[in-house]
Amino acid sequence: MDDGSRLALIKGRTPITDGPAAILDACEVALRRARDAVSVEIRSALVGIGISSPGPVDPWRGVVVQTPNMGPTFHDVPIAAELSARLGLPAFLDRDTNVAALGEKAFGAARGCEDFIYLTVSTGVGGAIVSEGRILHGPDGTAGELGHTPVSMEGQCGCGAVGCLEAFVGGAAMARTARQAVVDGKSPFLAARAAQKGVEVIEARDIAEGEDAGDDTCRSIMERGRRAFAVACVGFVDSLNPTRIVVGGAISDAQGERLLGPARAAVASTAFRTPRSRVKIVHAELGGDVSLAGGHPLVIARLGDPAWRGGRITPVSATG
Repeated sequence: MDDGSRLALIKGRTPITDGPAAILDACEVALRRARDAVSVEIRSALVGIGISSPGPVDPWRGVVVQTPNMGPTFHDVPIAAELSARLGLPAFLDRDTNVAALGEKAFGAARGCEDFIYLTVSTGVGGAIVSEGRILHGPDGTAGELGHTPVSMEGQCGCGAVGCLEAFVGGAAMARTARQAVVDGKSPFLAARAAQKGVEVIEARDIAEGEDAGDDTCRSIMERGRRAFAVACVGFVDSLNPTRIVVGGAISDAQGERLLGPARAAVASTAFRTPRSRVKIVHAELGGDVSLAGGHPLVIARLGDPAWRGGRITPVSATG
């Protein structure tokens, strides 16, 4: 709906192990079930399909380039064209964090903002950049991968690089650090938790609970993550001059002001004076449905624009 509300919601398991064809089939089934769940009047008014996917993606061609979350064979999949042909509606694709940013801009914490950053702090750290009301894609569609902003000269990230923000505050990375702490005998709390459920399933929630219980190692892991997040926010403010930084995701939701408060303090004390006086760091408002809400503005913004159907036209160089 125009207010971001959902009229039908269908959930199902993503058949990752069965390959791209099975995933496309599952998407089609879910879309048909959602369409069948609404009235005939609503069904006849449908104008398009918005698709949110882990990246990297090519949003102009509607292709998922390659995403490890969807299995090793899910690459160069023309998901928008395929679902459009199956459902008889134009379909538009973007990276999940970009779609989430559109949702927060239309219906959430970024209403009225033309220049803002969206961050999600969860298993990983994702981001999106909105400049002058538009998603900043870059020439390859990969701009906004803010979780891989370097904040240190050490700390191995899952992407293979060293020092990424995600390596310090992403849930998966913190869990790896915690498991190593158990092996090294550095955390009585985590050792006890590992004895209860196994070291291999220690997760970020256990670390946060350990900090609350007074475990020094857990506190150190969480504080390091919060400090890395604060440092990154200073860099985002200085380099991108956003009006707001909107922060969502499971870890952000759980940490609340414990995460955002130090970031605000770091920006206020060390960022450039002019952009720091403008920016507000706020909690996201739409929760787990943020990408569903973002599907509406995604479709409305791109409907009828040929740039989103046949691939981006390469600009002519000023010196070429």
